[in-house]
Amino acid sequence: MRGRKKRDLPTKVCPVCGRPFAWRKRWARQWDQVVYCSERCRRRRGEVGAARKT
Repeated sequence: MRGRKKRDLPTKVCPVCGRPFAWRKRWARQWDQVVYCSERCRRRRGEVGAARKT
């Protein structure tokens, strides 16, 4: 059997939206540096902290 089931892949939680996201093949070499689940969350990273403070 090739590959892995999605439930067996490592996961992280996005600090912006709070949702868990799973490992992707394109992140294989830089999984330790991946912080955000998507480009949209990466762009919104500054807004969320400011919005919560006010």
